[in-house]
Amino acid sequence: MTISTPLVVTFIIYIFGMLLIGFFAWRSTKNFDDYILGGRKMGSLVTALSAGASDMSGWLLMGLPGAIFLAGISESWIAIGLLLGAWFNWKIIAGRLRVHTEYHNNALTLPDYFSSRFEDNSKLLRVISAVIILVFFTIYCASGIVAGARLFESTFGMSYETALWAGATATIIYTFLGGFLAVSWTDTVQAGLMIFALILTPVIVIFAVGGIPDALAVIEAHGSGFTNLFNRMDFIAIVSLLGWGLGYFGQPHILARFMAADSHRSMHAARRIGMTWMVLCLAGAVAVGFFGIAYFDNNPALATAVNQNGERIFIELAKILFNPWIAGVLLSAILAAVMSTLSCQLLVCSSALTEDFYKAFLRKHAGQQERVWVGRLMVLLVAIIAILLARDPDNKVLGLVSYAWAGFGAAFGPVVLLSVCWKQMTRNGALAGMIAGAVTVIVWKQFALFGLYEIIPGFIAGLLAIVIFSSIGPRPSPQALQRFDKARQAFLSD
Repeated sequence: MTISTPLVVTFIIYIFGMLLIGFFAWRSTKNFDDYILGGRKMGSLVTALSAGASDMSGWLLMGLPGAIFLAGISESWIAIGLLLGAWFNWKIIAGRLRVHTEYHNNALTLPDYFSSRFEDNSKLLRVISAVIILVFFTIYCASGIVAGARLFESTFGMSYETALWAGATATIIYTFLGGFLAVSWTDTVQAGLMIFALILTPVIVIFAVGGIPDALAVIEAHGSGFTNLFNRMDFIAIVSLLGWGLGYFGQPHILARFMAADSHRSMHAARRIGMTWMVLCLAGAVAVGFFGIAYFDNNPALATAVNQNGERIFIELAKILFNPWIAGVLLSAILAAVMSTLSCQLLVCSSALTEDFYKAFLRKHAGQQERVWVGRLMVLLVAIIAILLARDPDNKVLGLVSYAWAGFGAAFGPVVLLSVCWKQMTRNGALAGMIAGAVTVIVWKQFALFGLYEIIPGFIAGLLAIVIFSSIGPRPSPQALQRFDKARQAFLSD
């Protein structure tokens, strides 16, 4: 395989830039609060863009355009569901969670927040939630490493084993060095690169096919229903795709961005920035897949790679339509999407191991610098385990990820939502909701009942369990109610 020099150079410049940001973040990391949550001083722009970049991953530039290319515009229902879920997450959860984590013992992680919010002296909530995070996120990390390896393998003709390390090493280094600051700053750069790629590419594709009317004519001739939003979609299918939006309430890597903001007042501007970014990126991804149908119908000789694997459509369009230097920048956007998600997943796992196991059970009085270095070592540990899981690209890791989003959404989503909105919620309710949501997702997935996406029954089961067990068990203490009221008043103070 002939390797493009511009492609190599742009990738090297991009990776070096990320490492440089990691070095500057390392210089700015003074204590464990800095390493895990950036000292709670992230502004609106960084909060918004880092939340978006950590959310989307390689799915935005490969999975979604590929699905649209293969099945038509009806696959965009998932994008609609994600937009709705993200907006409600910003509106309902973001500011409230920022305030509540501060008023509940300055909690740095979700398990720490659950434990403090519900006065769980048994530490059962902390342990169960930390275990859920570690299991699902280690698998998530492995899938991200596989995606990065696939990109390096197909772009540079590397062996899979070499590509595995090439794709993961830079992310591990800057996460190890700079922690949350490095992850957030690099996410902001990566979000900019992603939106640049997803605005420029569909515009050039539309010009290449002669404009939107000509493209629509070709797509309609391609197959019946490719321009129909309801093609092959029944009520269950639409509800299932929209249901993806429920997952946002329980994703630890996104919620951590809210917890790290400099103030709950920053969320108003952050929501506008984040949602604008998300709308443009999702619309661009849909447009790449949709108008790519017309381009490759007009140029069948160039369609071999995309016919074999629809997820390569963005890669192939970038290589065909752009100068090699521009193509290198555009393909770096895929690496950016993969790295932004992988880095925050590594950090969330590290924080769970350090704060919720090491400090909580082994070294209660561990100092700031000790915890920073334990956190760094935990990044390496989780990364090594994820790489070992990813060594076989056919090991079904990616199959497990398909319901990891549902697992987090159903296990944590109802707990987070009601914990910041309902002061009568109790520790037993939180524990029951977490278990009911996770178990329902796992069982529903095995039986695929009614073809309904498992996050929907899981989320409903979690909500019901919280309400029932909070109503029949011991009431919250006066101190817990007082802390809730103070947090609520602080949130409403703007």
